[in-house]
Amino acid sequence: MNKKCFSIIVILCFVISYTSIAQKRMNVVFILSDDQRYNTIHALGNKDIITPNLDRLVKMGTTFTRAHIMGGRQGAICMPSRVMMLAGRYENHLQKDGAIIPVETPTFPEVLRTQGYTTFQSGKWHSDKASYNRSFSDGDNIFFGGMNFPDSGGQERPKMFHYDPTGVYSQSAKWQGNHFSSAYYTEVAVNFINQQKNSNKPFVCYLAFTSPHDPRTAPERFRKLYDYTKLPLPESFMPQHPFDNGELKVRDELLLPKPLNKDSIKKETAEYYAMISEMDSHVGEVLDALQANGMMENTLIIFAGDNGLAVGNHGLLGKQNLYDHSVRVPLIIAGPGLPGNKRSDALCYLSDIAPTVLDFTGVALPNSIESKSLLPTITKDVLLRDNIYFVYRDLMRGVRTADNWKLIVYNVNGVHTTQLFDLNTDPYELHNLASENKYNSKLQQLTVLLAKDMKDYDNDLDITNTDWKK
Repeated sequence: MNKKCFSIIVILCFVISYTSIAQKRMNVVFILSDDQRYNTIHALGNKDIITPNLDRLVKMGTTFTRAHIMGGRQGAICMPSRVMMLAGRYENHLQKDGAIIPVETPTFPEVLRTQGYTTFQSGKWHSDKASYNRSFSDGDNIFFGGMNFPDSGGQERPKMFHYDPTGVYSQSAKWQGNHFSSAYYTEVAVNFINQQKNSNKPFVCYLAFTSPHDPRTAPERFRKLYDYTKLPLPESFMPQHPFDNGELKVRDELLLPKPLNKDSIKKETAEYYAMISEMDSHVGEVLDALQANGMMENTLIIFAGDNGLAVGNHGLLGKQNLYDHSVRVPLIIAGPGLPGNKRSDALCYLSDIAPTVLDFTGVALPNSIESKSLLPTITKDVLLRDNIYFVYRDLMRGVRTADNWKLIVYNVNGVHTTQLFDLNTDPYELHNLASENKYNSKLQQLTVLLAKDMKDYDNDLDITNTDWKK
């Protein structure tokens, strides 16, 4: 055989092989954490936290270092955040802030189910049960609600449901576990993945943890990983917030006595990190199951957090604010043909996940999707947004630009506060520039931009009006 013929054969073999892979319909594994802020992964720069499996996923895929939530109109930010993410919608177009997902705005698992996918979920679901059963053909160890309250068993004895094909999920069918929540959710997800090995149907597996949300009571072996006395204080630690932001007495902010002290925040940080490390171990179980079943070659894997958390930053504990520690989240996307160990600083929302999944699987986007697919950014470094917009209740509005300027405005009982940050030199939002004359032009520019975004996203407030009248 001459060299030319050999080359032709090699090329033909490659084309046949590539065509065979391309014809496989892509599975989707979507893993979601609860209250995990953006800077809590070892491979992304946090040397104090232990996350070997999230580090592994970072190497496998593209990490969006400036992924954000849009916000919400209530303290339980996770509810609107999850619906925006699953349905590709924006905050001002949600029904009851995400408590209900109507038929007219299907989730991406629901869309894929109509295309022949087997769709499975375990863990947290914070919307109505009807939309759950439209989205998933199966599931197990399902937690309906916002959090595992301590007086109901906490994370250590979670109350859950098995899948009910009728969609009723009566209270009498709820059962209580006797070990940690993450283990229950992961066990059935891994079992589901194993069962798909010989199936001809593609699948969606949505694993939604209730970690690292409080109560932060990780098993002892993970708590032992962290000596709180050796942990640094949060970069923007303050004993208390410098002004009333309207949410200083929400449940999250009452978890520790105020003003905050350094030791209590270090202890809370250790417990927060232990919860993340515990969850990370289960992420490893999912990746191992995909590897063992030969599914890495045709599975899109997404890991994200539903919102961030303050844990002592700016004198706050919760996520009811618009600082980066609360609105920036981890987002990693890995799959066949996508670049590995890549970082993208493109501005994006969690709501971009839904169109990205449908784009990657080759399924047409329903008209209800408003957000943008991240595939062009992953494969061609196309920037989709020049700025992003934030909302919290009728108390706060904000905007962030691609060149790292950020504006937050507040209206608390008629008291107006403005914060302007240059995130290039002040990434932890410690130096408010709003009152400095030399930044008047920048302040005006961002104020105009915020008003425009509010109009474009159908916000029902007018911040150019003194009272923010609707």
